[in-house]
Amino acid sequence: MLGVVETRSVSPVFVGRTEELDTLNDALAQAAAGTPQALLIGGEAGVGKTRLVEEFATAACREGAVVALGGCVEIGADGLPFAPFSTALRALRRELPDQLAAAAAGQEEELTRLLPELGEASGGRHDEEGMARLFELTARVLERVAADRTVVVALEDLHWADASTRHLLAYLFCTLRTGRLVVLATYRADDIHRRHPLRPLLAELDRLRTVRRVELGRFNREEVGRQIAGILAAEPDPTQVDDIFERSDGNAFFVEELAVCASEGCGTGLTDSLRDLLLVRVEGLPEIAQRVARIVAEGGSTVEYPLLAAVAQLAEDDLIEALRAAVNANILLATPAGDGYRFRHSLVREAVSDDLLPGERSRLNRRYAEALEADPALVPADQRVMRLASYWYHAHSAAKALPAVLDASVEARCRHAYSEQLRLLERAMELWDTAPEDVRDRLRPIDYTEVYPPPLPERRGGTPSGCDPATTPLRYLDLMAEAAVAGRLSGERERALKITKRALHLLEDEGDPLRAAWFWVQRSRLVQALARGDGWKELGTAQELVRGLPPSEVHAEVLSTAAAWSMLREPGPEALSSAERAVEYARMVGAREIELNARLTYGGLMVDAGSVEAGLAEMHEVKDRALEEGVSYVAGRAYVNLAAELDAVGRTREAVALLQEGLVYTRRFGQLDSEAWVWANLSEALYSLGRWDEAADAAAGALRVGHGAKPRGSGAGCLAHVALGRGDLPEAARQLAAARSYLGTHDPMPQHTLPLSRIEIGVAAGEGRLLDARAELARALVCGIPPGTQRYGWPLLLAAATAEADAQALPAAAQGRADALERLREAVKKTTTDTPIWLAHEQWVRAELARAEGRDTTDTWSDVVTCFEALDRPYDLARVRHRLAEALLASGGDDERDRATELLRLAHTVAEHLGARPLADAVVLLAQRARLALKRFPDRRPADPAEALGLTGRERDVLRLVAAGRTNRQIAEELFISPKTASVHVSNILGKLGVSGRGEAAAVAHRRGLFPPGDGDRLIAG
Repeated sequence: MLGVVETRSVSPVFVGRTEELDTLNDALAQAAAGTPQALLIGGEAGVGKTRLVEEFATAACREGAVVALGGCVEIGADGLPFAPFSTALRALRRELPDQLAAAAAGQEEELTRLLPELGEASGGRHDEEGMARLFELTARVLERVAADRTVVVALEDLHWADASTRHLLAYLFCTLRTGRLVVLATYRADDIHRRHPLRPLLAELDRLRTVRRVELGRFNREEVGRQIAGILAAEPDPTQVDDIFERSDGNAFFVEELAVCASEGCGTGLTDSLRDLLLVRVEGLPEIAQRVARIVAEGGSTVEYPLLAAVAQLAEDDLIEALRAAVNANILLATPAGDGYRFRHSLVREAVSDDLLPGERSRLNRRYAEALEADPALVPADQRVMRLASYWYHAHSAAKALPAVLDASVEARCRHAYSEQLRLLERAMELWDTAPEDVRDRLRPIDYTEVYPPPLPERRGGTPSGCDPATTPLRYLDLMAEAAVAGRLSGERERALKITKRALHLLEDEGDPLRAAWFWVQRSRLVQALARGDGWKELGTAQELVRGLPPSEVHAEVLSTAAAWSMLREPGPEALSSAERAVEYARMVGAREIELNARLTYGGLMVDAGSVEAGLAEMHEVKDRALEEGVSYVAGRAYVNLAAELDAVGRTREAVALLQEGLVYTRRFGQLDSEAWVWANLSEALYSLGRWDEAADAAAGALRVGHGAKPRGSGAGCLAHVALGRGDLPEAARQLAAARSYLGTHDPMPQHTLPLSRIEIGVAAGEGRLLDARAELARALVCGIPPGTQRYGWPLLLAAATAEADAQALPAAAQGRADALERLREAVKKTTTDTPIWLAHEQWVRAELARAEGRDTTDTWSDVVTCFEALDRPYDLARVRHRLAEALLASGGDDERDRATELLRLAHTVAEHLGARPLADAVVLLAQRARLALKRFPDRRPADPAEALGLTGRERDVLRLVAAGRTNRQIAEELFISPKTASVHVSNILGKLGVSGRGEAAAVAHRRGLFPPGDGDRLIAG
């Protein structure tokens, strides 16, 4: 356990709070049993939140738990990014060094953003997932540390928390799943006004059933009396209790102040003013001690002793005596580490600070800043830059504040604290005009955010990719570019959008098309993220601006972004051309990441255009290079896109193996959205392979880890697909609605709209709403099925054709049927069939259209079955076998009945295994009508293994060749039969063996010893 928990109360007696302490102890017990706990403790200032946490922490330590305390650090009006988490992790590292090192192994570089002691943080990639990646790693580290011991992380004063701290806490509360961990946070309820930034977080956490709220109320009279007795170490006079209870209104801190004042005789004539109550004991200190208290009040939540000495400029003995007076009066406390001082209660600090004159406050902040500049070692290294920026800003010195604030913004960006970076950059823009010109001229950009171009004059005289930031003056527009990106990455998109609008307005008179194009790309991303449109108008403007310009990183980025946009929405020759030019331009200017990203898009578009092998080879190459070069963003995207393309061309088992590898990679690097896309793609692939339980689990994984709406929408769509296949129409409709809610209507993409329309048609058809199904098809086909989207188009057309065929006998469906079938035929003609899987689907759709008109025959469905027997799609194969059996029974004949029986047995086995109730019920109903038995009841046990399996002589010959790896055509040539007859025999054999594929049939044959050595050339005439 950690050292003695710091106690800041003057009362030795812990009063009341039985129910609240029981809640905390219950949470500790549940955590000890392996269920993580999250608690919020709220109450007005002075009501006793800290004392409750102290009592709980002490009790937890007695139970063997490890307690890590962290407080939100306030400097002026600013909170340090991630301060409470840094403090808590530092405490854990001090107490459990080996365990924390093991939990953070391999991720030290990323976690240094929270805990600098772990090493040097690299710049890394700054993207929408950067902060989420850090959050995910933090959550996993805490879970690992708490895997075999109970850990309590207590974060105090959440009302002062910076935005990044609030976001991280919300993430932990939402995602902690394992470990013996308690995370609790305290906040002042009376500070949370309508516009307080903590208010939305509290509302969000209120909706989580896993978060417990503990609200501390004021003491009643009896509790006040017990508290006063503890402070005075004697039973108080009832009149005194009444007086203090009335004046304190039961606030524990005010009770302490009034009781101490009464015992020290300083309460005479005291007004009822809250400020006066808080200041009365401070004003009773010697003047030099009051002066030191004022200095400490303006220094922040905690002030280090060396810094305080430098600012106070007193003789050491005088300073120590002043501090002793303040500590003895219980105004100040030494910090637990003994390296600084803080007020016993923040209310007193705020009252002292508020009592400072404006000029006095500025002077104190200036002295803090000057002391810190003169000796940076006066404060911890991870706080230095932020505190210096805050001191200079509150000193109202624009010349000093502007450079300091910019340095702090860089520090915030390095820590993925993008909300704080945005706040600091907005502060820099505020200071820009008031800072002296010579100060602005000396400022230099640290780098250029993303691919933001340097100023135009330097580009004209420099290299194609720009100039050296070290020699280029910083401009106001550069601040706006950084702020726009920080706003986008932090989720403050409205603010970012306003910044880009102002920047483009400033650029109207500058004639700088590259910078304008860069800001238009930013607007495109923001418009999409804010659900204001698809972003193409903005991208089109950017393309027009760079057209005809020399190659540059911006040009390459515009082309790459446009190609990626088109791949998802309008794949085709133009998108392919944009991707190809993006690769070329990126190579010219040495923009390696853009090049790899554009090559990945280019490979996917090649596959969509029909160059399957070349496109897949390109994508494999990009994945390998990205992994080798550590370009994690492109590597994560490659796992998603390459697997999707493999599945799209029917190489689903390869896709599953790659996706499982991708899960490990994206989880390791905390790429939450990429991981969610991997889960969603894995769900689709597992569904195709007939592994529906696993598919549902994978879809739930996409919903669980997804950070953005689109991957979560895809996960909900996958769940809807599984529910539809199993006949759970209400659940399918519910998940469909959830998917549509996630995806919205502002940015339609075929990969979302077509699958959801397919499910919509399936649900409508299942509920007997054929007209609704037709209407949904008409809406889906408004934009057609462009080349590259056939993987989504064919299942949609199949669902619609099946719905029409199933309703063929219904009189109500006759009206409008001809138009619906004609619409489907036209769509079939225009939809690409570039691989065996989609050729098979084309055959299937045409067969369903024939069934809808009563024209289907056994030959129609035999061809479809033959196509699907060569594919790894057990559910699809079961469905078409059911249709073939139906056609065979309609044609009559004993041989047809025998074959239909085997087909139905095969289909029923698959349907039962998957839980596909609609298919299973349809098979049973057909078998009942035809009076066929779906189970075999053998009445004897032949000695011959082949006869025991019910195989005829000819079927034994065919099985021998199947076991030898022959195709249907090779079997036909060797046995002098037609390929179709060979296919019929193979289907019958699979049914009799109770297997779903040729490989399984061969395994059964060898296991049963059907073909002993020397039997290879012997055929049995049949």
